[in-house]
Amino acid sequence: MTEIEERAKSFKDTARDIVRRIFRNENAVLAGILVVLVAIFAILTKGHIITRKNVLGVLVQSSIKGIGAMGQTFVILTGGIDLSVGSVALLTMALASTFMEGKVGLQPTAAGIAIMLVVGMAIGSTTGLAVSRIKMPALITTFALWIALAGVALRITGGYIITNLPKPIGFLGQSYIAGFPVIGIAFITIAAITYFVLNHTTFGRSVYAVGGNPVSAWLSGINVNKVIVLVFAISGLCAGIAAWATMSRIACFTMAAVQGLEIDVIAVTVVGGISLMGGRGSVIGVVIATFILGVITNGMNILAVAPAYHTIAKGAIIYAAVAIDYMRRQR
Repeated sequence: MTEIEERAKSFKDTARDIVRRIFRNENAVLAGILVVLVAIFAILTKGHIITRKNVLGVLVQSSIKGIGAMGQTFVILTGGIDLSVGSVALLTMALASTFMEGKVGLQPTAAGIAIMLVVGMAIGSTTGLAVSRIKMPALITTFALWIALAGVALRITGGYIITNLPKPIGFLGQSYIAGFPVIGIAFITIAAITYFVLNHTTFGRSVYAVGGNPVSAWLSGINVNKVIVLVFAISGLCAGIAAWATMSRIACFTMAAVQGLEIDVIAVTVVGGISLMGGRGSVIGVVIATFILGVITNGMNILAVAPAYHTIAKGAIIYAAVAIDYMRRQR
């Protein structure tokens, strides 16, 4: 073999090794998918999807789902799942809007926001206690709450739209700082906090340990029940923040405001690489997946694709993500 052939072979091996490393990195693959999707929709929409106004719109629309997904990430990393996110958000919105209706000023607004956050955490903590202490399956527990809480919200509001809310409630969802939406800043901040907690704190390591093997985690001295209660409380808190962001954006309450939020949140989390079996995944992947689903939804809206195909696309994406996760686990 000549020197030139040896160099060519060495170059090919190096290139092949780089490609393999990239494809082994889930976040790099997700980032590549996001770039490809943006390029495809940019062509199909004649560049409309990459205009500054539309990009900021995608960020605003994606941030609410992303905030909810941060809480879901904690739960799924422990091997659980929270189907009640949408109904928790709906109930907290119903309570807060009923309290704030007809009032003005910052004080009732702050009290309404506190109601959403505290009630969200309380419901999440109760769910965590049911799962950890009574040993109820998280899937069945949160599914029951999903149905029941939606009924409670309907009973409280009578199904009517509530619009007479204090103006300060619109700050989170409608305001901009230096041309950047406040809700986008909130999402990035919450994602950064989530990343720090999961990767640089004892609690974060405990979350991964419980999801990897709860028995081994217990034997190593981790309070498994406490971890489970806390992750569901965090999920409830994030649902409350998502409710606040939604109400702030639309400046009213409606039963359809957070419809499908639980499905979107689970889709973002699973597509982002968080294993449904627990103990594996990265917040960075969830953030990228948030924008992947946001771009898909926005692109289909611009192209006037029928809503039915939106649901089909989400279902197909979740199916594919779960299938890939299980195949990786088996290997």
